[in-house]
Amino acid sequence: MNDITNTPRTLPRTSATFDDYTLSEIRRAAATGIYDIRGAGAKRKVPHFDDLLFLGASMSRYPLEGYRERCDTSVVLGTRFAKKPIELKIPVTIAGMSFGSLSANAKEALGRGASAMGTSTTTGDGGMTQEERGHSKTLVYQYLPSRYGMNPDDLRKADAIEVVVGQGAKPGGGGMLLGQKITDRVAKMRTLPPGIDQRSACRHPDWTGPDDLEIKIGELREITDWEKPIYVKVGAARPYYDTALAVKSGADVVVVDGMQGGTAATQDVFIEHVGIPTLAAVRQAVKALQDLGMHRKVQLIVSGGIRNGADVAKALALGADAVAIGTAALVALGDNDPRYAAEYEALGTKPGAYDDWHEGRDPAGITTQDPALMARLDPVAAGRRLANYLAVLTLECQTIARACGKSHVHNLEPDDLVALTIEAAAMANVPLAGTSWIPGVNGNF
Repeated sequence: MNDITNTPRTLPRTSATFDDYTLSEIRRAAATGIYDIRGAGAKRKVPHFDDLLFLGASMSRYPLEGYRERCDTSVVLGTRFAKKPIELKIPVTIAGMSFGSLSANAKEALGRGASAMGTSTTTGDGGMTQEERGHSKTLVYQYLPSRYGMNPDDLRKADAIEVVVGQGAKPGGGGMLLGQKITDRVAKMRTLPPGIDQRSACRHPDWTGPDDLEIKIGELREITDWEKPIYVKVGAARPYYDTALAVKSGADVVVVDGMQGGTAATQDVFIEHVGIPTLAAVRQAVKALQDLGMHRKVQLIVSGGIRNGADVAKALALGADAVAIGTAALVALGDNDPRYAAEYEALGTKPGAYDDWHEGRDPAGITTQDPALMARLDPVAAGRRLANYLAVLTLECQTIARACGKSHVHNLEPDDLVALTIEAAAMANVPLAGTSWIPGVNGNF
């Protein structure tokens, strides 16, 4: 008889469909009967700006000398109707993140860092705090379906108003703020009972379509004497039509947020399975503006997964006027810092993976309302780190623009780009590298 103990055995094979994370999530759902809530945006790999490359200048184009030739980075937002458009020194802005989701110190730090670099911050859900208005030279006020903290006085204090229709992490859905983060101050600002879970509305209560939105934008202009630029923010789902309708409703600026955009708290299934990647959304939004003859007349801000100056440059080359960052800004402040590794591990996670922002136990003191944790974040030092990060993004973007022979970052164009994958070529509408082929546009290689 053969000794089966000596028979060579194949290694056990795990399933690509039922990987370790999927199996653990099935077990968790079976044990608890509730869906997973988290923040930090989509974690699955999707086509992104890394799938594009720039064509630097050589013979056919001449690069600019970095030490002798200027490359401008300024951007003006709200030139369509507003009496007082916003003038920014750099094309990188801070996306809306609420007080409640973030600590007061974090909001102050965002204002300090952005102001040091001559750019804007955004309030987020829950109203305007003294910390962010006091330390943000340019502040955009978000007007959300929940109307939490909304009042005409704060609208007038702001430098622009952003009407939020949707967010990239959850287009079609509202946000969550759990009771442990609704302190007395947060509750007072939002007119809520303290300590009770809150779920924001997924749509505005007083309008259901673009005709109503046009009326609402008119009301906001009257309240602010037509001074403030009016943004309309949409989660990337149908960016061509949503951008076109925002323009027809009277928006000065359109913000398109891709599925890599972060969120403080929503269902994991929502984050990973609703919406489209940022890369796929940019060109559709730009095409809508071009088809309406409004490209550069109505400005486009792109957000969702912007990490470095190359991402900024690629978004601008595809037709955006500026980008907005959220998760990256929090990391710059100190979120997911390895120095708190032991505390993250005690929470059942690790630096770089921590996404339970809704629980209010952030060791870095950023996504919390716990006074002891909040005190860990020095808003002056954190603001300085953010300013350094914004400076690097800008310098990297300028470096690429100069390498392509551009005297302004807005002069970057799709002709400066090629794609590494067929998917990215089709989404960005640029040629596959080494060919003249744009999938769906021409048949030539």
